[in-house]
Amino acid sequence: MSPRLGQGRPGQGGPEQDEPGERPEGRAGWVGTAAAGPLGRLLTALRAFARPAHLAALTVLLVCVPLGDQDVTAAVHVTPADVGSLVLVAVTLPLALWRRTRTPRTGAALSPTTALLFAGVLVAVGVATAASMDPQQSLSGFVRFVQIFVIVPSAVLYAVRDRRDLRMLLAAFAAAALLEGTVGVYQYVTGTGASFAGGSQRAVGTFGAQDVMAMSVVVSFGLLASLGLALEARRERRTGAMRGWALATAALAAPLALSFSRGSWIATAVAATVVLLLTDVRLLLRVGVVLAAVGVVALGGLTAAGTVGAGAGSGGEGSVTARLTSIGSVTGAADHSVTDRYDLWTTAGRIWREHPLTGVGPKEFPVYRDAHAPLRLSSGSDTAGAGAGFSREPLLSPHNMYMLVLSEQGLLGLTAFATLLLGTALGAWRTPVVVGLLVWQTVDFLYADIGGTTTVLISVVLGLCASALARTGLLTIPAPRTESSRREASAL
Repeated sequence: MSPRLGQGRPGQGGPEQDEPGERPEGRAGWVGTAAAGPLGRLLTALRAFARPAHLAALTVLLVCVPLGDQDVTAAVHVTPADVGSLVLVAVTLPLALWRRTRTPRTGAALSPTTALLFAGVLVAVGVATAASMDPQQSLSGFVRFVQIFVIVPSAVLYAVRDRRDLRMLLAAFAAAALLEGTVGVYQYVTGTGASFAGGSQRAVGTFGAQDVMAMSVVVSFGLLASLGLALEARRERRTGAMRGWALATAALAAPLALSFSRGSWIATAVAATVVLLLTDVRLLLRVGVVLAAVGVVALGGLTAAGTVGAGAGSGGEGSVTARLTSIGSVTGAADHSVTDRYDLWTTAGRIWREHPLTGVGPKEFPVYRDAHAPLRLSSGSDTAGAGAGFSREPLLSPHNMYMLVLSEQGLLGLTAFATLLLGTALGAWRTPVVVGLLVWQTVDFLYADIGGTTTVLISVVLGLCASALARTGLLTIPAPRTESSRREASAL
């Protein structure tokens, strides 16, 4: 029987100890025949302190780097986080391939199931690009899609090898969220956020008015990561760590509320419920009661703060309470942003019906939009505030990832894409926090799509799910219920 993750084998030490399936003879393959020499010792020391997961964590943190005003109509946007992900790929994948060739029985590679899921997406988007009305225009979309949903997730899969790596990435998500959340709360209180409902109180963090959804994405991921780390500390009975992460989870609720992102609120509620449901149903019920009581108090406090704060120039319409109650008004008296989304979904559906199998090709939705859009569709969305002047951003996508894939890649692409999301989520169900992150993304994809600074975070989340699928029990949170299972958990 192979050892469980983190357990190692008697007599084996060093940084390789917690890798699954590691064999003694495979260790020499990493440093060659000079394992006992100075070079071997140097390589071993470097690997101990410079794990590939550090690059993945750095990629998450680089999302917070301010970019200033950007041309949203440009075909290619390269962010610091994109650069970090490319460095991760450049370091991790060649190393993984070389190591796999040298010692084919060691390390974790893509399982046949995971490889098939990634290959399906690669083939589908490739066929859609080849069948595009403008293959040259679609090529950049092909590269971006493969980067986000195939290459970077594969690199994260290889980088995250054990619980320590996973915890590092979750901590990076939480750190980024706390940073952005602090900036966001300051913007709300001082009235220096993005324009919203006649005021400048919308919390957007360091991302600016052109990417108003980015802070809510980062804060949502950080909240779920903190929740997962708190539950893991609870399972291991580390009271101090549990209280710290629980406090971070509660603290992140405020900037999430001040982002005024109804989609992020819904996705976070669903994802947190899934995490708690997979962890402990009784805990879910207890937390639900507490959150209901705290939510009432918090909403009242935030509304009062909005009335007093400098940013509350919009009255009741711009309050958190008003935004929350508007969730139920998605039909009938829906606001303009909602009706625009409905019209964009209708547009995507009309485009797909004319090209049902392979779609019109990546990056081609804007070209076909006007010919298929309802007359009432807005020409763009207005943005201002958070240090930027007024601008009007064109609606270049249907604001629904599934409709975007359907219109640009057809049924072939949507089937491969949905299979990837569903397959990785189901395969990683024993790691609730990772599944929760992916559940958040799949729900958010109902009213958002890729684009913006935080896009690379999707790759990291997908890679974490693929890693949990390859290494079953990477961070198994459910508490042991028997004495034997307690002993087994302590051995992990």
